[in-house]
Amino acid sequence: MTAHSHSPANSRRGSRGFRRAAAATTAFATAALTFLLAPAGQAADAGAGAALPLGDADLVETRSAENLAPGVTLTRIVRGTEPAPADQINTTTRGPWVVNVLTIDPSATDGHLEATYGPDLAGVERTTELVDRAGALAGVNASFFTFTASEQYPGDPVGLGLFDGELLSEPTGDPAEADFVVDARSGRVLMGRLDWSGAVRNRQTDATLPLEYLNHPPVVPEACAELADQTQCAQPGDVVRFTPEFADATPSGPGVEVVLDGRGCVVRAETARGTELAEGQTSLQATGREAASLLRVAGRGCVRVTTALFDEDGDRLPTGEGLFGVNGRYRLVADGEIVVPDGSGSFFGRNPRTIAGTTEGGKIVLATIDGRMTTSVGTTMDETAAVAQALGMRDAVNLDGGGSTAMSVEGALVNRPSGTGERAVGDALVLVERPYRP
Repeated sequence: MTAHSHSPANSRRGSRGFRRAAAATTAFATAALTFLLAPAGQAADAGAGAALPLGDADLVETRSAENLAPGVTLTRIVRGTEPAPADQINTTTRGPWVVNVLTIDPSATDGHLEATYGPDLAGVERTTELVDRAGALAGVNASFFTFTASEQYPGDPVGLGLFDGELLSEPTGDPAEADFVVDARSGRVLMGRLDWSGAVRNRQTDATLPLEYLNHPPVVPEACAELADQTQCAQPGDVVRFTPEFADATPSGPGVEVVLDGRGCVVRAETARGTELAEGQTSLQATGREAASLLRVAGRGCVRVTTALFDEDGDRLPTGEGLFGVNGRYRLVADGEIVVPDGSGSFFGRNPRTIAGTTEGGKIVLATIDGRMTTSVGTTMDETAAVAQALGMRDAVNLDGGGSTAMSVEGALVNRPSGTGERAVGDALVLVERPYRP
C-alpha cells in the first residue's frame, strides 16, 4: 500500500512548514499518545483467542502456533477453506483469509524490537533482506514510503522515521498518520500522531530559520523553476536538513546548499544543490525565497540545528539511544476500542495489511494479512481493525500494506505477498535476538 497504489501518502509535498501526504481520506481525532505497558498476565496471547470476525459465522478456521524463541510465538490462522472466485475477492463473505501473527513478550525474551532500513534511508530493500542485514530472527515491513513517486529516492519515508534516537524523517502533520514508537531497551511501546519542530540558529547573530523537512528533496517553486539563481526567487520554497544516512549524495538542482562540519560550522556554501557529505558532515538546502534566507542565516560562521518531537498534548517526547519509530496510516484500536474512521476508495477496500500493536499485558504483536488473491482476499480498514481487536490488541496501527506486506522469519517469507514477488520497501520492524546495545 505504498504511494503507487491506494495509499493516502503519495509524497511529501505541499504548503510550507510540513509535508502533506496526498489524502483521499477524512480527518479524524486520534487518541492521546500514551505508553502502553500494562502488568503482565491481563490478556491472552494474541492469536489464541476467539475466531476472527471475518465473513460468515460458519467458516472453518484453523490455527497453528510455533515457539520461535523464549517469549516469541508465530501463529498462522487460516479462515475459510475454498478459494474465492477471482471476480469476488472484494465482496465474498466466504474468504479465505490467511493471517500470520508474531507475538513478542518483552518480559520473557532476551531480544528487542527495532526499526531498520537498508544501506541508506532513500533506498529500498526487501523485508527479508532487511531482517537478514539486521541479524534478526523475524520482522515485518513498516513505514509508508514514496516508492514510485520518487525514482531516485524511492525509500524516502512518508512520515516519521526515528532510528536509535535519531530523527531522520519528520512526521507529516497529516491527521491520518499514526506512529508506532518502541523503546528497544524496555520493550515499551507508544502509539499516536506525533508532531515536530526544527530550526537553524546562527550562534553569533541568533538569526533563526525554521526547518521544513528532514532528508527529503526540496521542491523548487514552479514560478522559479527556470531561475538559475534561487536567491532571486520571491516565491516560498523549502528548507531541508540532510544527514549522511540519506543517500550517497544530497539531491541536486537549483537552490543553495550549506555544508556543516560536526560542530555545526560552515565548511562551504554553494549556489547550487547536490554534494557528497564527508563523515560527520550534514548539510542544509533551500529553494525559492528561502535560498537567500539560508545564506543570510547560515552562510558563514557556525549554526545550531535543533529538532524536537511532540505528542498530541504538545508535550516534548524525549529521544535517545534505543528509541525507534515508524509511520503508519490510521490508528485501528485505541484503549481496546476500534477507532478507524469511515472512508471510501481503494485504500479502505480489501487489501493486504500489516498491523503493529500491543496487548493489555504489554506484549507486542506484529501481524500480516495476505490479500488480493483467491487464496486470501485481504481486509478492508474496518475488517483490519476488527482483526486487531480479536487478536487481543488493545492498541494498534495500520502500517504500509498492499504489495509491501511481508513477514520474514529466519530469513524466509512466511506470508505470500501480492503481485509477482516480494517488494522492496523503505524500512522494517525487526526482532533481534539479543538485548539492545547502543
